[in-house]
Amino acid sequence: MLFDWGGTLSTSNNDDLLGMWRHAALVLAPADPEPLAQRLLEAEHAWWDERVGVGDGTGSGRTEDIIRSVADDTHLDVLGALAAYHGAWDARVGHEDCAAEVLQGIRDRGWRTGLLSNTHWPRDQHERWLSEAGLLGLLDARVYTSDLRHMKPHAEAFLALTSALGVEPAQCVFVGDRPRDDIAGAQGAGLRTVLLTGRDVPAFDVVPDAAVPELSDLPAVLDAWA
Repeated sequence: MLFDWGGTLSTSNNDDLLGMWRHAALVLAPADPEPLAQRLLEAEHAWWDERVGVGDGTGSGRTEDIIRSVADDTHLDVLGALAAYHGAWDARVGHEDCAAEVLQGIRDRGWRTGLLSNTHWPRDQHERWLSEAGLLGLLDARVYTSDLRHMKPHAEAFLALTSALGVEPAQCVFVGDRPRDDIAGAQGAGLRTVLLTGRDVPAFDVVPDAAVPELSDLPAVLDAWA
């Protein structure tokens, strides 16, 4: 059983994205950070839109690419800005209270587990957050699109995870909260799907194999299938 991260296993207070980029802008332009913070936020929105908003997941990249697209011509401390931006998220990222119990229950039922996250954040940041939440050892394989050529909903992103686990797509179930990126994308790669409903995400016309309102409802789905 394979999982999305953001909105599925994780929770975050992300209502101040401009504030997150302000941490980077303070490194790059301490005398007047606000215009640069706005440019960085706009660059991130454009980055996501090109790849998964109107795009099909083709292309990927890292946070550094976004910062350099705006700040390279300043010849300032891009790596320092990168560290400030990533560090600002530490206080805002958490995980579902039931995540460890659900993952352990799935493993106890004989399923292997994996994680596929659409992200421009680096692997080591995600791994640290998962470790601090007690989830790292409950996920047999973890794939981050910042390490890949493509992102969800592109089939290659899902196949990178099934390959890492050494299993065929038809043997896997993908759990996510985004109908297009997670559910349609996984189905296009040959996986079964479970949609977590009720999230504030863009709608998409797709029918999952199962739908539940909360992560804690997932073991009951497996028991019903069994």
